[in-house]
Amino acid sequence: MQTAMLAFRNLSRQKRRSVLLGGAIAFGVMIVTLIDGFAGAFVDNVSENFSNLLAGHVFVEGVEKSPKGRDLEIIRDDLALREAAEAAGIEAMYVSRRSGLQGSFKFAGRTATLRVQGVDFAAETFLAERLALASGSLENLPRDGIVIPEPIADKLGVAIGDRLLVTTRTYSGQQNVGEFAVAAVIKDPGILGSVSAYAGRDYVNELLDLAPDEYQALSFYLPSLKGMDEAGDRLHAEVSSRLQAFERKAPGAEGENPILAMMRGEDEETWTGVKYRVTTLNDALAQVQQIVDVLDTASLVILLVLFLIIMVGITNTFRIIMYERIREIGTMRAVGMQRGQVRGLFLYEALFLALGGAVAGLAVASLVMLGVGLIDFGLDSPLFLILRNGHMSFRLDWARVAGKVAIVAFLTLAAAFFPARSAAKLDPAVALRTAV
Repeated sequence: MQTAMLAFRNLSRQKRRSVLLGGAIAFGVMIVTLIDGFAGAFVDNVSENFSNLLAGHVFVEGVEKSPKGRDLEIIRDDLALREAAEAAGIEAMYVSRRSGLQGSFKFAGRTATLRVQGVDFAAETFLAERLALASGSLENLPRDGIVIPEPIADKLGVAIGDRLLVTTRTYSGQQNVGEFAVAAVIKDPGILGSVSAYAGRDYVNELLDLAPDEYQALSFYLPSLKGMDEAGDRLHAEVSSRLQAFERKAPGAEGENPILAMMRGEDEETWTGVKYRVTTLNDALAQVQQIVDVLDTASLVILLVLFLIIMVGITNTFRIIMYERIREIGTMRAVGMQRGQVRGLFLYEALFLALGGAVAGLAVASLVMLGVGLIDFGLDSPLFLILRNGHMSFRLDWARVAGKVAIVAFLTLAAAFFPARSAAKLDPAVALRTAV
């Protein structure tokens, strides 16, 4: 304890030097903490935003083989799927049944390509809460009404009430033509949302040549992101016991998206009737976790590189400290201080620097994260998918933080060890005779 108190006093005597060394450590900890905080929230934010865009966490899609071997997306037996979901114990906040078409939209000589989601607006009440309107209204939409993103409205030069001609294909691949009336314009949600529109499922089904009670994708929006894979596994088991179903996860090449691997395997299969595919949001976003793994690795590499540089400074600084205190060390050794205590004195100073710098770095990183989190980037920001309600968010895994602090402490102690050992080996008589 006395050695620790003496080490703390020594640091207090050299405030400027201590602040500079501690500041270097704090800077390294701050950078790594910001990366970890961003990576921690990255998956949750992307998953949450995609779940809103895709209207769910667990998905069921039906695939039918055409006589020419083409995969046709259609769900015919909704009753069996509802029974399977109930038997699987799927507790969904919302259940969505959607159809979708890809079309070329024309207005006054201008053309734009859009993916139109056919939704039941009366059932998907949560959709209205998530769409930021720029103009128009979602209330009392006409049967052929369409909600388009602002960039497409600007590109086509349309206003509320204008009618758009669309050229598309039915679910079986036949060409078809229809018209939509612009009912509302939504703010640009970025990336996928900027090329996605919404319309009533009845009219979309008509253009797709689907019956009113048929659709293409069934989605379950769960109360939490946690447990979606387990829910998907249970649902797949129940669907498989009632209907034809593909494997839950088809084996694919390393790093390949599970859904793409599954679809590639489907191309090699033949079947009659409708066969069902059960997937989760985690399957769709498999590459997102790979990005987080890269960020985690980058964080560790940055930590090591920064502290290898800092270690050189710490080692040199402690060598200077040893020479500055050489007579002081000789005096302490002459009055009975043991070599281990001298070595411990230097190591305690290094440990206090490491912990003080780490705490300061965490404090500064927290303030930066708080400040950045207050900035409203807007719902139409290109960064939409990595934001939460238009704001940057951060989440720290405190076990990971503790591990990084332990690494910082270890590296700092390692940098100070050799000067500390040299100081402990000084002969008291020689140290007392040395002029400083």
